[in-house]
Amino acid sequence: MAEDTATLRRFNRTYTQRVGALDDSFLGIGWPLGASRLIFEIGESATTVRELRERLDLDSGYLSRLLRRLTRAGVVDVHPDPADRRRRLVTLTAEGRDVRRELDLRSEQRAASLLAPLTDRQRSRLTEALATADLLVRAATVHLRTVPPNDPIAVAAVGRYFAELDRRFPSGFDPGNAADSDAAAMSGDAGVFVVATSDGEPVACGGVQAIAPRTGEIKRMWVHPDWRGAGLGSRMLRHLEDCARDLGHRRVHLDTNGTLVEAIAMYGKAGYQPVERYNDNPYAQAWFAKEL
Repeated sequence: MAEDTATLRRFNRTYTQRVGALDDSFLGIGWPLGASRLIFEIGESATTVRELRERLDLDSGYLSRLLRRLTRAGVVDVHPDPADRRRRLVTLTAEGRDVRRELDLRSEQRAASLLAPLTDRQRSRLTEALATADLLVRAATVHLRTVPPNDPIAVAAVGRYFAELDRRFPSGFDPGNAADSDAAAMSGDAGVFVVATSDGEPVACGGVQAIAPRTGEIKRMWVHPDWRGAGLGSRMLRHLEDCARDLGHRRVHLDTNGTLVEAIAMYGKAGYQPVERYNDNPYAQAWFAKEL
């Protein structure tokens, strides 16, 4: 057994036992962990079955069984969305909201009891360690999905990317007709667009388009600021290079702005070499290429 997997498995056994995940009634609330987590995730406002499935990465059949059980108990209400009857909305009933508040209270009390024996220094060490572990485990389990550039999840990711560019560029950023050009260049046989999601939310994205025979360009590379430092950017870059190979490219180009120092450092570590300007992007200040 490898040391790293042995350590992770040992932590899983320790943690699931200490937080009560093995009990039929999680925290004495009357529901096992799976149902309790679902109640917590539904929250105070309506969500959809699809959002719950993507956020929790649950099998459709298992999620349906959980929802039926909670509905029969009067904790959850599932009904068609008036705005789109193909979707099913999930809300907590009044009783369900009471259960969620009690679940939240007991979870807080359990966490406090676990921390109580520790000194301030030990608590600080544990907090830092768990924050790092949480980020890295989530980074290791993101889903890389190829989607059309006009898919809602892609639009959301690129919108956040553009918003960050607008904040960081000294003169701001105007995307112009980028959405239309992306749709033409990064879909079908011409290119590809990839979104990384965690808990159903976009946390990174990037695309590949052709700019010459056997030459592709990586565009719209973005990683959510909260996820930087976990290796997700490098993973996305390697994935996009694989996509470029699949499209028949033997060389890839990319450009960036000088203010994006993290991206420039990542491209250098990945083997990209500076080249002369190859496009008319008004925001580009550095250009790179790599042989695949």
